[in-house]
Amino acid sequence: MLAVTGVSWSAAARRILDDVTCVVPAGSLVGLLGPNGCGKTTLLRVVARLAAPDAGLVTVGGDDVATLPRVTLARRAALLAQHADTDLDLTVGEVVLLGRTPHRGSRWSDSAADRAAAADALARVDLAGYADRRWHTLSGGERQRVQLARALAQQPLLLLLDEPTNHLDIGHQLHLLHLVRRSGVTTLAALHDLNLAAMFCDAVVVLAAGRVVAAGTPAEVLTPGLLADVYGVRADVAAHPATGRPAITYHPPAP
Repeated sequence: MLAVTGVSWSAAARRILDDVTCVVPAGSLVGLLGPNGCGKTTLLRVVARLAAPDAGLVTVGGDDVATLPRVTLARRAALLAQHADTDLDLTVGEVVLLGRTPHRGSRWSDSAADRAAAADALARVDLAGYADRRWHTLSGGERQRVQLARALAQQPLLLLLDEPTNHLDIGHQLHLLHLVRRSGVTTLAALHDLNLAAMFCDAVVVLAAGRVVAAGTPAEVLTPGLLADVYGVRADVAAHPATGRPAITYHPPAP
């Protein structure tokens, strides 16, 4: 389980996160929602210990992430950043094997278990057979799926996903979130597409101006009133005829 309690973080005298508290139960997929600039990426970075909070506590499995050795945290949590690139001329297989780094210990070479984990991760994101492709030859969507494979090869207890469906066509957006949900790995995912969040997430947490303004199931949270207040849009919300989950239809802007 991931627990965030009273977390605040500032930059250049501006409060980016303000007393944020939320919980991601073990095995659940929780969507982190909110407009651009609300603090979603910053919160993921704080959880991953890439940024130290000014106040508050983050625990994974009951342990304070600030006190965990780096290698221990890397075995527990994997972050899929919004943008990932490299100047190195790596193959897809080499990128995915980077996810095995926390498990190598003092080994300098990849074991059979490392290679098997990498191959399995590539297959799970529909990229079996891509191991020898060069990273720089891939499309944006293919790179995103390779980065998810790297995170899965890390075999974490917690996945932190920052806009994981960026650059993906609708088929691969659906497949990726279905894969994440089916994996059973505890996941906190920053998402912009509210219909995808409603379709796949067990719960959602909504940020606005760095504060949690709503949390609960998609049906409880994604109401026309909240969409108007947080996003400034008019929308209708109805139960999807096949899934029963909320389905959002947006109104065009007023002329």
